Amino acid sequence: METCYRTARVLNDFFAAVISSDWPKVDELRAQIVALENDADKLKGQIRAQLPKSMFMPVAREDLLELVLVQDRIPNLARDVSGLVQGRRMKIPEGMQASFLEFVERNVAAAKKARKTIRELDELYETGFRGEEVELVTRFISEVDELEHQTDDLQAALRGKLFALEAQLPPVDVIFLYKVIELLGEIGNMAERIGRRLELLIAR
Repeated sequence: METCYRTARVLNDFFAAVISSDWPKVDELRAQIVALENDADKLKGQIRAQLPKSMFMPVAREDLLELVLVQDRIPNLARDVSGLVQGRRMKIPEGMQASFLEFVERNVAAAKKARKTIRELDELYETGFRGEEVELVTRFISEVDELEHQTDDLQAALRGKLFALEAQLPPVDVIFLYKVIELLGEIGNMAERIGRRLELLIAR
């Protein structure tokens, strides 16, 4: 999860460079995202290989694997959206740049909060998924939910701004901008899904 978050975090600087039309910097940051996404894939493979198949695990192996797969979606999304923007040398319209950067930051913040929640798994195991640690994780999950709701609101507002600018932009650019907004919003959605998976672990 640490690697997944670090991959998403690069998007803040990546889109700042896009807005500044600093394409050498964009290329450099895109390379960082790809390298981190590859690291996440390697870690995912190691976890799959090393996770015990014993029936005496405190939680189901399938639940943990699903949690890893949901986490892995975050760097995959960062790779996909950065590749799309870099490949097309996309420009963010001036009238929505500030809102766009805020939207990126909120989605990254959701991934950060999900990371904080995942860090509590060791303590959850030690307490047998009971007591104050469960209350702490439950609070973290609620905070992830709140951040995801914020990203939803920002996404709706951003789409509204893009809709207002559509007549001034090439249609193909508009289509890809909507796609970029959608992919970025999925990062917040995946952070929320991580919370949902943790809730299932606690409930069982």
